[in-house]
Amino acid sequence: MMRRIAALVAALALCLCALAETPDGFTFSGGTGKVEIACPEIWEADGADWARLVFSSPNYPRVVSEGVEYAATHGDGDSVFELPVKLNADMDIVATTTAMSQPHDITYTIHIYVGEAAPEPATAEAEAAQDEPVDRTPIEGLTWTARMPLTYAEGFSVDYYDGGYALIDIVDGDRALVVPEGADAPDGLPEDVIVLQRPLDSVYLAATSAMALFDRMDALGMLGSCSLEASDWSVENARAAMEAGDILFAGKYSEPDYELLLQTGCDLAVESTMIFHTPKVKEMLETLGIPVLVDRSSYEPHPLGRTEWIKLYAVLAGKEAEAEAFFAERAALIDAYAGYPNTEKTVAFFYISSDGSVVVRNSTDYVPKMIEIAGGRYALADIVDPDSTRSSVSTTMEQFYAAAVDADYLIYNANIAAPLTTMDDLYALSPLFRDFAAAKAGNVWCTGKDLYQETDDVGELIVDIHNMLTGEGEMRFLSRLS
Repeated sequence: MMRRIAALVAALALCLCALAETPDGFTFSGGTGKVEIACPEIWEADGADWARLVFSSPNYPRVVSEGVEYAATHGDGDSVFELPVKLNADMDIVATTTAMSQPHDITYTIHIYVGEAAPEPATAEAEAAQDEPVDRTPIEGLTWTARMPLTYAEGFSVDYYDGGYALIDIVDGDRALVVPEGADAPDGLPEDVIVLQRPLDSVYLAATSAMALFDRMDALGMLGSCSLEASDWSVENARAAMEAGDILFAGKYSEPDYELLLQTGCDLAVESTMIFHTPKVKEMLETLGIPVLVDRSSYEPHPLGRTEWIKLYAVLAGKEAEAEAFFAERAALIDAYAGYPNTEKTVAFFYISSDGSVVVRNSTDYVPKMIEIAGGRYALADIVDPDSTRSSVSTTMEQFYAAAVDADYLIYNANIAAPLTTMDDLYALSPLFRDFAAAKAGNVWCTGKDLYQETDDVGELIVDIHNMLTGEGEMRFLSRLS
């Protein structure tokens, strides 16, 4: 009914409107940048200012503004809306897209300029100047050309140089110059810069969270070995490749099979930050002439920051186009989830370590961000150091009790610890859990152990958390304790 009334009002406004005119300027923000919005006309009708908004996609059936729903007309691949607007002021509208598996709402901020000019877009020269990093690493004999644009990832950068060279710089970590096939590494490189000669076709992958990213850009062929047995992979193509003998098991990250790595001509070891617990392993790999890159994606503050590490691995594989296309698709999904209204329900995400301490996520970590996107509030922000660079922090049961006893939901992180299936499993960890509001209400959930391998599908956990908070939909990564 509201849609019908809005359509009638729009039709009446068109009949009464004065001659439409073109605004002096129009800007919008929101979404992923794939869909453009234009405002070709504005007019006055019945004491209000109206505008025609044109979305460059046919997949937008409605817009909601000031609580009123406006239906689209479609033609030539566009979605067109006519609605009352504010002039010379930011205005939020919520547009529904059906381009994904289910409808999602995306908030856009529009600004219509009348009697004043819109901000001038940056010139190509200005954009190039902004793109050129002041802190780029000079490489003797090479000319810097561009820096890889990143949307969410903060843990690495990639600088491109003429001739197809690329410098990977991992924050507080490794630096590596990727040398194109058939080319030579330039002389005079800084001592801390690793040289990686493409093609890389015998990589030892011990950072298990990266396997899904290699799979998504069809680059499993560059992996010669890994640190898990075939049966331990949730990535089906990785399991199949190991069963076929295309990827070999070369020992766990803490006990690699050095002889096998040398026999297979291992040209790079990609490790997780767990390698810092066994520094002699890293030292031995490097002594044997096997360069090491440490994946620090677990430190990213946004869930898509982890996924965006696919762009780093794409530089190694020569798969930048495939990685960009995949990441843009995932970013669009996360943008759609951002439309979830917040339920104000609190969620604690944790596990119990072998020494009895409670390990929680830092408030700046990507997991609390996922909870917020899903429509919840992270219950443990006050017991962690927001300035810490660590992704997780250990605390005492007493501190955890004080912070989480009244939380609406508990999520036990079985990525690291043994999974729980029943409430008795939880109470066996500590009888204090019987006092928790979430336990009394039956709102205790557990992640699957495969979640850490699914770096490519972090959005699905956001959906799971949202469904947990609302009691709607099926789960992929979460299960309720019985």
